[in-house]
Amino acid sequence: MDQISPKILIPESFQGNGYDITGQIGLIWELIKAPLIVPLLRLGVYICLAMSLMLFMERLYMGIVIILVKMFWKKPEKRYKFELIQDDVEAGSSNFPVVLIQIPMYNEREVYKLSIGAACGLSWPADRLVIQVLDDSTDPTVKQMVEQECQRWASKGINIVYQIRETRGGYKAGALKEGLKRSYVKHCEYVAILDADFQPEPDFLRRSIPFLVHNPDIALVQARWRFVNADECLLTRMQEMSLDYHFTVEQEVGSATHAFFGFNGTAGIWRIASINEAGGWKDRTTVEDMDLAVRASLRGWKFVYLGDLQVKSELPSTFRAFRFQQHRWSCGPANLFRKMVMEIVKNKKVKFWKKVYVIYSFFFVRKIIAHMVTFFFYCVVLPLTILVPEVHVPIWGAVYIPSIITILNSVGTPRSIHLLFYWILFENVMSLHRTKATLIGLLEAGRANEWVVTEKLGDALKKAEAAKKANTKSPKRITRLFKLPDRLNTLELGFGAFLFCCGCYDFVHGKNNYFVYLFLQTVTFLITGFGYVGTIIPSY
Repeated sequence: MDQISPKILIPESFQGNGYDITGQIGLIWELIKAPLIVPLLRLGVYICLAMSLMLFMERLYMGIVIILVKMFWKKPEKRYKFELIQDDVEAGSSNFPVVLIQIPMYNEREVYKLSIGAACGLSWPADRLVIQVLDDSTDPTVKQMVEQECQRWASKGINIVYQIRETRGGYKAGALKEGLKRSYVKHCEYVAILDADFQPEPDFLRRSIPFLVHNPDIALVQARWRFVNADECLLTRMQEMSLDYHFTVEQEVGSATHAFFGFNGTAGIWRIASINEAGGWKDRTTVEDMDLAVRASLRGWKFVYLGDLQVKSELPSTFRAFRFQQHRWSCGPANLFRKMVMEIVKNKKVKFWKKVYVIYSFFFVRKIIAHMVTFFFYCVVLPLTILVPEVHVPIWGAVYIPSIITILNSVGTPRSIHLLFYWILFENVMSLHRTKATLIGLLEAGRANEWVVTEKLGDALKKAEAAKKANTKSPKRITRLFKLPDRLNTLELGFGAFLFCCGCYDFVHGKNNYFVYLFLQTVTFLITGFGYVGTIIPSY
């Protein structure tokens, strides 16, 4: 019997060297589209629509509650016992509790004077205040400058301690934990945490500490951030719009309804006893602040958010710094959710509805769904439906729901309403980066514990601008910020090319006119891909 030679079962049109390669690709596409691509894409549409509805309902709930809070809820001073601590000539300062101020630092060349000076300027009895500068700097010059600044204030009678560690183990969490181990801390009842760029007003402690003194079930008082460089460039304006919603709505609603919200890591005052009861600072994720807040809340402690108490701070002015910050802020919560979800479910000290709020609203919708639906729906699934017209996206899911969500998100920053459309495009681009970080956190992949300190510039840019006007050379360290980036952001460039191709196809063959959005989104992806978002783009 003759040996039967194997033969690949493919259409004859694929065989032969003369067949056009484009035609072959087109034929493969037609063969797999109906049985594979269409069902998968249709499933993707259904999943994205479901996530959109979840996000819409959460935003609508938050919007209704914040209206009720503003109209009918009592302010924190009325909901809790509150009485200012009065100065008493006879008693001296004994009626003031001893407060520890912790200022963690890492090579903060531009801002170390601002935070130390603001802490030393707090209107609190000097003998009832301990300022602890936790310097993890690796630059010897910076360490020397910070130490000299501490010595300068100490010579004025301020109780300030300069503290360093041999290693950076645990990063910020490790520094804060190490600081609380000092013998003199046992005399302190409360600890205020201020990052290196935060500058509280002199009455910061007088307006916040009374909540802790008169309400033994309160563990945390959180102040709002106020951004001193919000008008510096378009990048900072975009960040302000996102963060203002967080403070105006999310923090306010969580505080009023469940006495819980995520600690922001700075501009907050903790009861030291609650930190110890919750297990202290842990470095198992890059959001040690949120980790501590969730653990303390599960033990029955309450949190208070004071929207009227504002602390000056700085937004990242460069796209590189912003990307690193967003990776940490997206990856950390997802990783913490992975580690704590079952602990929250099994907890018996908090009410059922509070557990639902923490798991579903706080973690699942805001920290996971919000990033993924923005990226997958508007940057992947919707463009692909242009190439596969058999899959239909309802107009309510593609336009109406996103528009309402966007309007609800914009209530925090009415002054920037004219930037709303560009903010949408920019957030879609950043959703790529956030989704990637979220998946890394959920899967606990390679960069899950990456910690890059956000670069702060302080008054450096203003000095550079002043030097430019005076026709003098600005410092080299600042001029580098305005050069082209050292490397391109290839992921953004790749998606920009993909969206451009989909836009061109829709312009020629499409019926929904999605190409208008796709071309604008392409431009935004290319801008970020080439690193042009930052100080070189002026604010409006």
